[in-house]
Amino acid sequence: MRISTGYGTKPAGGGFETFSWYFFRVSGVLLIFLVIIHLIVMHVTTDVACTTYQFVAQRYDNPLWRLYDWLLLTLALLHGMNGLRVVIDDYVRARGFRLFIQSTLGALTLVLFMLGTITLITFQPVAGALSTTHCIK
Repeated sequence: MRISTGYGTKPAGGGFETFSWYFFRVSGVLLIFLVIIHLIVMHVTTDVACTTYQFVAQRYDNPLWRLYDWLLLTLALLHGMNGLRVVIDDYVRARGFRLFIQSTLGALTLVLFMLGTITLITFQPVAGALSTTHCIK
């Protein structure tokens, strides 16, 4: 078993694997910042007991928060699924089975991305959800 040093060589020749190699690194760096901001906003500056439907409805009243959450969803989902794709490439030897698993992974990625995007775009707070409580300033 080879232990990775984290300094893998860039795939030669361009194409999808090279794009994937760059995407993995760029999305990882962006996710560090997005996740830290998410943790600060949702768990440090806001009491956990106050993270309710009303809090989310008020946050989503601003389209920039929806865009932020969509970017977090997109990068996290694609980063994770790309990593899983690489693991499948490394460990599944049978070509037909690897194609089946990767096709299933691609379909699952598309379904989860569509569900998350539709939820973020179509979210409408119920009447009275934006009323102020002791938690929302």
